[in-house]
Amino acid sequence: MQYIEVKQELKDFITISGRDILKHDPDFHIQRLSEWQDKGYLQKISKGYYIFSDLKINEQTLFIIANNIFDPSYVSLEMALSYYGLIPESVYEITSVTSRKSYKVLSSVGRFSYHHIKPELMFGYKLVSFGDHCFKMAEVEKAILDYFHMNSRLANEGEFEELRINQELFFEKVDMEKMNRYLAEFKNKSLEKRISKFMKFIHYVKS
Repeated sequence: MQYIEVKQELKDFITISGRDILKHDPDFHIQRLSEWQDKGYLQKISKGYYIFSDLKINEQTLFIIANNIFDPSYVSLEMALSYYGLIPESVYEITSVTSRKSYKVLSSVGRFSYHHIKPELMFGYKLVSFGDHCFKMAEVEKAILDYFHMNSRLANEGEFEELRINQELFFEKVDMEKMNRYLAEFKNKSLEKRISKFMKFIHYVKS
């Protein structure tokens, strides 16, 4: 297949790989992807994954790219907390969790990081629609628990205060019954104690 044919066949794809093209043309030579990258037709994101150079990049496409280039994974941690408006800082890295080993990707369109959790903790995310696509985003309750799980240093009021959590949005968006149900699935007494301390802190700040 020539580039124009590939572009037409896969025009609706956010990321493309050699496997995607081989489904349409079993005789396709994978090295052509490198040639097309040299010509500026494609941008390489990570090993085996590319995007068309004219792809419009926004937050949603970055989330889709993050899901696609390292599977299974879902967006969580700092990026999810920012997505829900719980923290005021802009996040310049697409942070995800995965049941695979931790992994980082630095590409021309952004930074992607993947943090390992146990396979049994790969739950608590939802599919968010974006045009004809969708991406996996942690539910707000799971994003909070994932963040505390990965950051065991968060254990006292001073460290909680540094998070600068938006208390109003926290109580508006977080379903405490769901968060407690998810927390129980971690089977982690230390995490339970730290979340309990955090909840006392955030209730105190709110009052």
